[in-house]
Amino acid sequence: MALKNITANEVLDKFDANEALNVIDVREDDEVANGVIPGAIHIPLGQIADRQGELNKETPYIIVCHAGGRSFTAASYLDSEGFDVTNMEGGMSAWEGELEF
Repeated sequence: MALKNITANEVLDKFDANEALNVIDVREDDEVANGVIPGAIHIPLGQIADRQGELNKETPYIIVCHAGGRSFTAASYLDSEGFDVTNMEGGMSAWEGELEF
């Protein structure tokens, strides 16, 4: 099955519509210090395998990084483990919504 993708603008539309979003930010600590999508869970890419037990396979997640590469890697891994994941194309560099610090 092909990995699901969503654009930053589509995520922003859902955010603005107050849809419940479950965002996982896989960037490093110094990157998330510059802001995350409000409500995002921070799990650096290198910790995804060890911390997948914190996630629920029934919950849909949107995976985010800086430009879309690491989130694709994380989403591919979580998808192979049976999670419902969608990769946000373009990452935070494409995000135009508000940020949480």
